[in-house]
Amino acid sequence: MNRDDLKNILDELQRGERKVDEVVDLLDHMPFRDLGIAHLDTHRSLRSIMGEVVFALGKEISDIEVILHGLLEHEDNILVTRLEACKAEVLQTKFPQFEYHAAGQYFVKIGQEISNQGRGSVLLVTAGTSDLRVAYEAEITLKMMGQRCEKLVDVGVAGIHRLLAYREKLMAAEVLIVIAGMEGALPSVVAGMVDKPVIAVPTSVGYGAAFGGVAALLGMLNSCAGGVGVVNIDNGFGAAYLAGLINRK
Repeated sequence: MNRDDLKNILDELQRGERKVDEVVDLLDHMPFRDLGIAHLDTHRSLRSIMGEVVFALGKEISDIEVILHGLLEHEDNILVTRLEACKAEVLQTKFPQFEYHAAGQYFVKIGQEISNQGRGSVLLVTAGTSDLRVAYEAEITLKMMGQRCEKLVDVGVAGIHRLLAYREKLMAAEVLIVIAGMEGALPSVVAGMVDKPVIAVPTSVGYGAAFGGVAALLGMLNSCAGGVGVVNIDNGFGAAYLAGLINRK
């Protein structure tokens, strides 16, 4: 339930189209619902710009099922992130209204049109093709938040001329999410070229000394360019959520 849904319910009550007891039943599970294995935050879309998102990594399939059944009673648009293909295969048979994006490891249902909530566009920039999984997670999160976005893929510092060819696109974005593994240098380069916020996302892409993304994380935290904020390793969702807050109308 979001703010518009709540307003409609109260308007219907005021017009006499709903009974008080009926509205009480509708609001009975606010602000949360105890599912046993989770406390479903049914109030989140009222106080935030999107409802609760399910982080699937580490959850049993049966637990995800319970959570999705609970969410379907309250939300039209639902996003599940970090869902492995083996779990998605099982869940798809039970929730055919959802779509699975294997490359982005997300499971999504969009049952209600999402209006544009952004002032401008968000640009997703990846250093390499190997960083795309994180970019896809950010992309669907932005879509769920009503944010327009574009992707600029495989323009890392190993061939800096590729990035420079898109200078106008970089300058046109309201917020930039820059995703890189290895040494994590790309956000500093981009931030040195633009006058807009840059959200840096280190990825776990890299050889042994990359330490699963720690090297990129430290490189981004030590950026010499101003205007760079850093989220956690592989956290495309967190980067997109922050970008959506910055860019919202």
